[in-house]
Amino acid sequence: MSWPAELPAIAVDVLESIHQHRALTTSQLQVLHAPANSVRWMQMVTAGLAEHGLIDGVTLDRGRRLLFVTAAGADAVALLGSRTEQRRTVIRPEQAAGPLRRHTHGVNDVGIAFVTAARERGDGCGPWSWRHEIANPIGQAPGQHRPELLISDALLTYQRHDDGQTTFHYRLIELDRATMPVDDLAAKLARYGRLFRYTLPEAGEPLWTSRYPAFPAVLVVLANGTRRALEGRRSMMLALLAEEDVADIRVDVCLLEDLMTMGPYAPVVRSAHAPRDQVDWLGR
Repeated sequence: MSWPAELPAIAVDVLESIHQHRALTTSQLQVLHAPANSVRWMQMVTAGLAEHGLIDGVTLDRGRRLLFVTAAGADAVALLGSRTEQRRTVIRPEQAAGPLRRHTHGVNDVGIAFVTAARERGDGCGPWSWRHEIANPIGQAPGQHRPELLISDALLTYQRHDDGQTTFHYRLIELDRATMPVDDLAAKLARYGRLFRYTLPEAGEPLWTSRYPAFPAVLVVLANGTRRALEGRRSMMLALLAEEDVADIRVDVCLLEDLMTMGPYAPVVRSAHAPRDQVDWLGR
């Protein structure tokens, strides 16, 4: 297929973002790609993509549309030589309308919070700075023959510019919508300690060193509850983590509402190693 000539140039970036991030609302796309324009303007861009059969959507609450690429849209991204990760799985309408839609929407809200902060500060974090469902082997589980995989909701990369210095920061994202018992969540977070220590016999150094320049901190983002309930869940989780072997890694916990409204540079985080302190995402 050929790219429709009548679509604006920004439609390419919009299509690539929807492809990489599985499903996005028009307002999320406006923040990512056209913050100086209105949501209505972005709706016209996405309407053009839909008219050419490249994206489809389902209606969420309050009339919002959750957009995803069609098979033709995925083919178009491949032909464009996409800068995004290679993803051939196409979201079906019933999947976009299913229970996982809020989880995907929340993970993308986390990424967008960092994009917004980077834009304000002149740092490097853009629409393609996070990838979904990152799987890392952590060794063989008891009674199993295959290596156990620890799957994070996303990996975010942030390039920070400060006083002429450039540093890269990596975060493995866990979005928690309170759908599992808090002790099960704490047990999953403890498995990041296994990831930090997991070494192949022939390698001589931890496996993660072949994948990451530095071991990513884990950022747990809590959503789907009243503030009182989420604060209580965070306190309980941090108390349970104190009993786990996570001394070698950094686990931070924040509320999605705080991350979106105040940003990652506000004191919205509490960490497993200092659970009483309110700090920003860099621990300051």
